[in-house]
Amino acid sequence: MTALFANGRIVDLILALVVAEAVVLLTYRSITGRGLGAAGLVCNLLAGSFLLLALRSALVASPWAWTAAWLAAALIAHIADLAQRWRS
Repeated sequence: MTALFANGRIVDLILALVVAEAVVLLTYRSITGRGLGAAGLVCNLLAGSFLLLALRSALVASPWAWTAAWLAAALIAHIADLAQRWRS
């Protein structure tokens, strides 16, 4: 378990779960017509995914600029998510 955290693979596993979540939720939406809209879901999951990538960047001791870039991307996705929700 320590190795999963040391090399950042834990984040890769969590990101795979996020992708699976997106597939399940979008499939549910297409079948039933209920649930979250695609744009809102994607913005929300992107914000979280970018935060996970920032964590991975920090865990593997990437240059600080990569961590900062992932955090900035998370902020942009978060703002897009808020804008999407604000319109609804």
